[in-house]
Amino acid sequence: MKARLIILLAIVLMNAVGMSIVIPLLPFLVGQYLPKQQVVVGMSALLSVFAVCTFIAAPILGALSDRYGRRNILIISLLGSVIGYVLFGIGGSLWVLFVGRIIDGLTAGNISTLFAIISDSTTPEERTKWFGYMGAVMGIGLLTGPALGGLLGAIDLSLPFFMTAGIISLSVVAVYFWLPESLSAEKRTKQLNVDSFNVFSHLKDFTKIKLLLIAGILFYAGLEIFQFNFTIFLKDIFKWGPAYIGGILTLAGVCEIISRAILLPWFLKHFNEKLTGKMGLIILGLGFIFILGSMFLSSVILIYPAVICILAGEGLFDPTYNSLLSQSVDESNQGKLQGVNQGLQSCTRVLIPLGAGTIYYYRPFVLYFIATLIIIFSMIIHEKSFSHRRHR
Repeated sequence: MKARLIILLAIVLMNAVGMSIVIPLLPFLVGQYLPKQQVVVGMSALLSVFAVCTFIAAPILGALSDRYGRRNILIISLLGSVIGYVLFGIGGSLWVLFVGRIIDGLTAGNISTLFAIISDSTTPEERTKWFGYMGAVMGIGLLTGPALGGLLGAIDLSLPFFMTAGIISLSVVAVYFWLPESLSAEKRTKQLNVDSFNVFSHLKDFTKIKLLLIAGILFYAGLEIFQFNFTIFLKDIFKWGPAYIGGILTLAGVCEIISRAILLPWFLKHFNEKLTGKMGLIILGLGFIFILGSMFLSSVILIYPAVICILAGEGLFDPTYNSLLSQSVDESNQGKLQGVNQGLQSCTRVLIPLGAGTIYYYRPFVLYFIATLIIIFSMIIHEKSFSHRRHR
């Protein structure tokens, strides 16, 4: 079992490095096809198209993995990413980039399938820790990928995209030859119907954890505000340039790795998953309060504890939340559940940038005040979800 999980982490690392290689280059790639003032719009459209396709596809691929096994769906998902990045490398026009993102989005079941494999392969007691390790490995990949992408992009703008396709192709080889199937035939879903491919139909299957799902979606919504807006916030409010912003993002990556690989296991030794998740939300909320304080006091120093708290809070809540979700269903529904979870997260990635961008344009302080309120509501509903289950 441990060998399977180590192979899984290696695959996660390759995917994280591959996908993050292209992050610094997207503005330059889109800038080849759009005027400078429209580059942000083009990037937002590409991200939104991918998120919409993921919202549609993740629950479907999750249900298919419950029926036909995790390996098959993971291979299909990775191959879709390979095709998408090859199209980015070929380029030639903006519509080719959109086709690449659509293909990648419609096959974007790799994250939900990887979560399902961990759920299949671990005991409930060990699951949160392995979810944390998965996040830490992704953090390592997200730290190293952009630097490699910048170096390759200096040689040729298309090279990083082909490199990403090559790295993900290696993941396909690793899955095919070395990752054993985690869901045995007798534990698979026996039949599928039309409702199996509808995220809203799936939601009714998980009514007993609906409050926990709502708490999670609020958490991801608040976090998405930070992830979408933070670099723009630093540029506009504190007049930071690329070097300073790059430095703070490096700090964020280091904090994410430490929180998931070191802080989370320590918390789990001393507290249960519910309390660990609650502490994560409190620390995350404190991070947003530091951001509000930095604007109110015009103090850039408060940005550093804000980043540390937000990334530490995310590292404590996210793995415990996914573990608690996975413990609510049996093996035959893990793919469906993780697909719904990833689909709902994709929904926030479509809606939050649109609303957050509008609010930020008029009042940056109000945006982060709303983010703080969202996390407070997530805390309340998270606590209520456990009292609700005790009274059932």
